[in-house]
Amino acid sequence: MSKTLKTLMLLTDVGFFVYWTIVLFELIPKQYQYQDYNNEWLVAWNLSFIPLDLFISFTGLMSIYCFNKGKAIGLPLCIMSLSLTFCSGLQAIAYWGAKGDFDLFWWAPNLFLMIYPLFFLPALIKKTTLAYVSKT
Repeated sequence: MSKTLKTLMLLTDVGFFVYWTIVLFELIPKQYQYQDYNNEWLVAWNLSFIPLDLFISFTGLMSIYCFNKGKAIGLPLCIMSLSLTFCSGLQAIAYWGAKGDFDLFWWAPNLFLMIYPLFFLPALIKKTTLAYVSKT
C-alpha cells in the first residue's frame, strides 16, 4: 500500500468517524449542517449513510492493518473499502444533483470520496487479478 493511499484512506476513515460523531452529538447547530435540516426525510436520508460509512471505515482501517502485518486479506479489504467509498460519494452527489442543490460545502467532500478511489482501484484490481491468474 502506497503512503499516499494509506494517508487518503486514514483521512477518509477517521473523517467518517469524526463527521458522524459531530452529527450524532449535534456539535454543529442544525441550521449549519445542510439545507432543509428540519425536513425529517432529509435527516433520515443523511442518517441512512451511517452503516455504509462506518463499514467503509472498518474495512479501510482493517486493510491498512493487514497491509502493515503482511496479511493477504489487506488487498481485497482495500478494494472493498475504496469501492464503497466511491459509492458513498456517488450517492450523495446523485441526490444533491437530482435535487438541484449545488453547495460546494457538500459537493467538495463527496466529489473527493468519488474521485480519489479511482486513482487506485485499477492498479489494485489488476494486482488481485494477476495474483489470481498466477495461482491457477
